Amino acid sequence: MTEALPQPQPSSASPSGATGRPSWDEYFVQLVPLVAGRATCDRGRSGCVIVRDHRIVCSGYVGSPPGLPHCDDVGHLWRNVVEDDGGIRTHCVRTIHAEQNALAQAAKYGLPLAGTTVYCTMEPCATCAMLLISVGVERVVALRRYHAAQQSRDLLAAAGVQLDVWYDEDQQYPNQLNADAAGAPAPDLAPGVVAGTVAGSVAAALADEAAVPEAE
Repeated sequence: MTEALPQPQPSSASPSGATGRPSWDEYFVQLVPLVAGRATCDRGRSGCVIVRDHRIVCSGYVGSPPGLPHCDDVGHLWRNVVEDDGGIRTHCVRTIHAEQNALAQAAKYGLPLAGTTVYCTMEPCATCAMLLISVGVERVVALRRYHAAQQSRDLLAAAGVQLDVWYDEDQQYPNQLNADAAGAPAPDLAPGVVAGTVAGSVAAALADEAAVPEAE
């Protein structure tokens, strides 16, 4: 279910004006939850809208690659990841992040993204941040913070990409902090998998999917 749309909040960066007409930031920010409503994993129903010169270039939401099953249909594909702080957090790796899907759409249709602004549900993960930097995104506007986004913030700052967060609070989604709380299995990391890397986790999860029980 799509969350309630964020209410326009005039600021020095994005004034609504005396008439109450939404600023461009307010306009695009309010589109993000609509896009996120198409997401197919309840571990983070995120959306992403990429804009240049006040025009939408492409959009994306959390979902599996075309032709592959979705979490909403067959359940999650769990992987426990050791974070930099030593904590073990549970990630569902069946789906592609909203930002990645938006970038894939742009690549599929030959749409350059240099100089664009990204509007997204929460701060991007480190992998998404690196991809956004690589395609030339100049600004990221996130509705809320991501609880494990410090590396992303550092990457964006180092690359000169402006990061604005609409609401200074963490985005909440089910079982985001602890593997035990998620009810997901806690297997040893597979040989060759680098702790904390999404790519390594995806590879390991796909290799032993049949052995991973579904979490209710």
